Amino acid sequence: MDHSYETYLLSDDGVYPNNERLVVVVYQQVFIAEPSVDPDIIERQFNKNGWVNCWRNGIYREHHYHSSAHEVLGIYSGWIKTQLGGPDGKMVVAGAGDAIIIPAGVAHKNLDQSADFRVIGGYPQGQLWDMNFGKAGERPLADEKINNVPLPLKDPVFGTSGPIKTLWG
Repeated sequence: MDHSYETYLLSDDGVYPNNERLVVVVYQQVFIAEPSVDPDIIERQFNKNGWVNCWRNGIYREHHYHSSAHEVLGIYSGWIKTQLGGPDGKMVVAGAGDAIIIPAGVAHKNLDQSADFRVIGGYPQGQLWDMNFGKAGERPLADEKINNVPLPLKDPVFGTSGPIKTLWG
């Protein structure tokens, strides 16, 4: 597995808190894809590194964020164009073999996808995700929760040697 990645630090836009302390990490081709990846391989890797409660589905087509958990997305088929950070945020295209680590508070939305797009998601052990959509009344409680989400013990892909261990400190 390669350590090729991009990072994005996304600021509070007044509606979506995002996370001004922790970067989004996008691993490119971290899992070998020809043209897809066995989702069981991705799930085993996430679980081995303490990222559990995995699910398989898609990504919501509306901006949303989790204030109580960090999230990892492992793409095992197709591609997605996602927006990170809200309506004025960063657009990222990711495909089979890529993984996206989203810190608590960072808004994300599915803008477009291939017909065969499939993803597996997970959360660090002990973190239970919630759903927030940038609606009135979510904050300041969501901000407080985001600030109290502990750092994961391991990178979901690389374990103790992974980039988020350094990037998230």
